[in-house]
Amino acid sequence: MTTPNKTVLTEQHAFDPTKTFTCGQCFRFQPKQGGFFGIAGGREIFVSGDKTETVLFCPAEDFESFWREYFDLDRSYDALRALAAGDPFLEAATEFGDGIRLLRQEPFEALCTFIISQCNNIPRIAGIVERLAQHFGTPIGSGFAFPAPHALASLSLEALAPLRAGYRAPYLLAAAQAVASGTLDLAFLSDPDLPLDEVRKKLMTLPGVGRKVADCVLLFGLGRWDAFPVDVWMQRALAQYYPAGFKPERFPQAAGLFQQYIFYYIRHLSKAHAVT
Repeated sequence: MTTPNKTVLTEQHAFDPTKTFTCGQCFRFQPKQGGFFGIAGGREIFVSGDKTETVLFCPAEDFESFWREYFDLDRSYDALRALAAGDPFLEAATEFGDGIRLLRQEPFEALCTFIISQCNNIPRIAGIVERLAQHFGTPIGSGFAFPAPHALASLSLEALAPLRAGYRAPYLLAAAQAVASGTLDLAFLSDPDLPLDEVRKKLMTLPGVGRKVADCVLLFGLGRWDAFPVDVWMQRALAQYYPAGFKPERFPQAAGLFQQYIFYYIRHLSKAHAVT
């Protein structure tokens, strides 16, 4: 149901805001007044509810022109989740993560975000990303848009000091300069018909972008669901539950979705184990 400033999603959309915004794929949706406030694509939104009923507070035209695609609401995840059948751990992870939707984030924002994510924890990543927007982005309602490449490309390292990004600051500048100059054409790399490995190699020509960061950009910024990012959490999970190896290429349509389910689930198991 859509009204001029509110859209209500039912269980058929399988959109759980808490799971979606805390599973490690994005860092600009922050808890506020029982929901989540976020900015993307030069628009702000407040999202509340759970998988049974999710309420999006935003202009109806913004929902139709931007948020519907951003939240991937036209894709049914049921058939993709069914691909986990016969794999007990993947089935459990998929069930636990039901409600996560993969966000279609802006490529440059995803690139910068996951450069920042290196050897970092989620609260600190979110803090650096927010300071980046506050210092160099344009005001949007009660917040700030993520800065455009050209807004960062001409900056000095000294100008980035307030971000407290550490050794990642030069990598951010290099990425902004590459995108602003056209050396790295993110629009071209968004072509889904390009070979995954070719796009990955191009991203990895940037300073500070290794395999994991490149795969995160592929999945979360370029919409490549055949990408399967592996960080230390994923390494532990795969070593424990798939000692003979896990082959994400078995699921070219859903590898990235399963990665998020596994990542979210293994972090939950780790926290539960720590409590007990």
